[in-house]
Amino acid sequence: MKKYDVIVIGTGAGNIVTDAALDSGLKVAQIEKGKFGGTCLTRGCIPTKVMVTVADFIRENEKVKEIGIETEKVRVNWDTITERVWSKIDESKEILEEYKREENLDVYEGTGFFIKDKVLQVRYNKGGLSEEITADKIIIAAGARSRRIDNIEGAKEVGYITSEDFFGEKFPKKPYKSLIIIGGGAIGTEFAHFFSSLGTKVTLVQSRDRLIPRSDRAVSEQLGKMFSKFGVDLKFNSELKKVSLKNSKKSLIIKNKLSGIEEEIEAEEILVAAGVIPNSDLLELANTNIALDTSGWIRTNEFLETSVDGVYAIGDINGHGQLRHKANYEADIIVNNLFPAALPPGQVEEGKEPDRRFARFDIIPAVIYTYPQVAQVGLTEEEARKKAEEKNWDIKVGYNYYSSTAKGYALGYNEDEIDDGFIKVIIDVRSKKILGAHIIGKEASLLIQPYATMLTSGEIEHVIFEPEIGTELTMRMRTKKYSRYLDPQKVTSITESITAHPALTEVVMWTQYFVPMK
Repeated sequence: MKKYDVIVIGTGAGNIVTDAALDSGLKVAQIEKGKFGGTCLTRGCIPTKVMVTVADFIRENEKVKEIGIETEKVRVNWDTITERVWSKIDESKEILEEYKREENLDVYEGTGFFIKDKVLQVRYNKGGLSEEITADKIIIAAGARSRRIDNIEGAKEVGYITSEDFFGEKFPKKPYKSLIIIGGGAIGTEFAHFFSSLGTKVTLVQSRDRLIPRSDRAVSEQLGKMFSKFGVDLKFNSELKKVSLKNSKKSLIIKNKLSGIEEEIEAEEILVAAGVIPNSDLLELANTNIALDTSGWIRTNEFLETSVDGVYAIGDINGHGQLRHKANYEADIIVNNLFPAALPPGQVEEGKEPDRRFARFDIIPAVIYTYPQVAQVGLTEEEARKKAEEKNWDIKVGYNYYSSTAKGYALGYNEDEIDDGFIKVIIDVRSKKILGAHIIGKEASLLIQPYATMLTSGEIEHVIFEPEIGTELTMRMRTKKYSRYLDPQKVTSITESITAHPALTEVVMWTQYFVPMK
């Protein structure tokens, strides 16, 4: 059996941990079954943002007529878009080659799986099995994959695509003439925004009664109105019944769950964006004592510890949200707690050990890059009202519209018009604390950051979840009230604040990683 100091499974946010372990002089094994760089780089947030930015400019070109600028109809160069998308995805090759050159690192290209607690093998992509490997610390960052609809009659035979296929061998040679999108969450709405802006006839099929159902209802209803304005055909409360081929197109029969009425829709392609499932099944965790929840996500406590000492889980696979910046946040916590020597300059006072960090999943910002953009942090109004009695909150809700500001008017937003953006803030008037902030409108990804930073500054309460999971140190810490104070005037308040990825706020929030500090 080969022994390492650290094994990292997954090369998305897991690379942050790998780099820190290497910087600490440790012997590391890195396991990856797919492209290096993780979901975000190879089939997720980065290539999609390259595409939706094109769509944003198309929509802006339509908008500027309202402020006195006459423009011609935009023409799209699909080859340029394709080249820019794949230039980012192909960075995975450079990442792989860089890691192969690291002296203290062994790269395993294949699927890692557990033989028993803290003992793994790798099923190589090119065939064969590795020797058994183990380590004192194992970090699972193996991610998730798109939920499929093979259980729907005809779907497997006719075929459909997911984001993995789209950013793979089925990337289209030109924009689709028509497209059915199944799923109205972040991925589905971003693809709908992109293709509808190019002139594709888009039909979006959603099982719920609104788009982006995890967002505040007022925001999701506004987005639905905007999508309808742009010609996206929205099918809410829909159940999938059958897929077939008809007239050289793919046909989908859906049933309205409220009325019971069935409807047939056709398109050139069907894109399934109906959520994700964890890759935990690939790890063969039945051979271990690593606990899963009922949906297959790895259970972790607030220190990202699993039910096996020395094994941690970060990113999509722990079920606390599928966001790259959330995964980065967790990786930073792992680095802080396990590899403090690798922390950036200025983050730890000289001669002192860093405070042990813990995760808070209720203050993570999220952005959906539709048009208009949607951004949020904290609780929705519905969530806050459900907790009000238990928390002794007196909840008040405030709105402010783009059109009510001078800059908003300058940008062409007018009161009572369908595209007038707004911010909605939920507060507890007893404590004067912000419980949540929700924005729909231009540059919402930028406007949300002050709220995200405020919520992660000051006294940060230690919230315990999965109380039966933890090391001896964790259990000792839980016997007393443990919290951390982040001084908003110190660099740590920026270092530990989460910024949505990928957003221009990263230019501000990541400065401390790149400016030499002496």
